[in-house]
Amino acid sequence: MTIKPIVLLPDPVLRKKSEDFEQVDESVRKLADDMLETMYDAPGIGLAGIQIGVPRNIVVVDCSGDDEEKAPMVFFNPKILASSDERSVYEEGCLSIPDYYAEVERPASVTVDYVDYYGARQTIEADGILATCLQHEIDHLNGVLFIDYLSKLKRDMVIRKFTKLAKSRGQPAM
Repeated sequence: MTIKPIVLLPDPVLRKKSEDFEQVDESVRKLADDMLETMYDAPGIGLAGIQIGVPRNIVVVDCSGDDEEKAPMVFFNPKILASSDERSVYEEGCLSIPDYYAEVERPASVTVDYVDYYGARQTIEADGILATCLQHEIDHLNGVLFIDYLSKLKRDMVIRKFTKLAKSRGQPAM
């Protein structure tokens, strides 16, 4: 497995819409394995393909706690079929926006249709942190970042901060 570099804000690739996979084969499973390794190394609980510069509909998550056995999950072509009216608020962070956290309100539970690691179509009903994580990562596949749920003032401050950091590293701005 290979640890991939994570794309950071303000890189415009993070705003790209990702595309579905036609099939799940060995090369696609290798991508999933590399993404899991990258997520664990970061460390994080979720990672979308676009965050490593791959504009394809793949999400990996593992919401297990530090004292629990790893529980990696791979979602190809995930789509939210339904979300609850009930809302929940979690403090979210993002591997593409390091060391920045903010409370975000989202539906408390979701039903997600996806293709699993072996190519089988599945549906999962998720609540709690898994529901939040799946919504956050599926947003990435549509070019949406968790800071988009913040006020314009807060969002603009974050973007300015990360644009300044990128310039100091010699990276191009948005």
